[in-house]
Amino acid sequence: QVQPVESGGGLVQAGGSLRLSCAASGRPFSTKAWFRQAPGKEREFLARITWNGSPYYADAVKGRFTISRDNAKNTVYLQMNSLKPEDTAVYYCAVRAPGSNDYDYWGQGTQVTVSS
Repeated sequence: QVQPVESGGGLVQAGGSLRLSCAASGRPFSTKAWFRQAPGKEREFLARITWNGSPYYADAVKGRFTISRDNAKNTVYLQMNSLKPEDTAVYYCAVRAPGSNDYDYWGQGTQVTVSS
């Protein structure tokens, strides 16, 4: 059973940085991704990274956010720079099962709040 666990959220001022971490048991060699959901809005894809480290970003965060992974630690990271108040949301880590086109396992989320 894969259970992603996010950490690293918190309160930061606009222009600041945070690094989120997601540790997931099992399945180290699978695509992992970050999403976020702000109050009253739909869940939004941010970035994904394949098992061999190839990243892909949503336009909204390209150039500000960086996704990376450490397969030895079975952990994926999201470095967030130049944060804006509109980045305030609950951030979720998701893991894709091998052979799946969907994200099959989700963490509980970590809150990121950016103050102006």
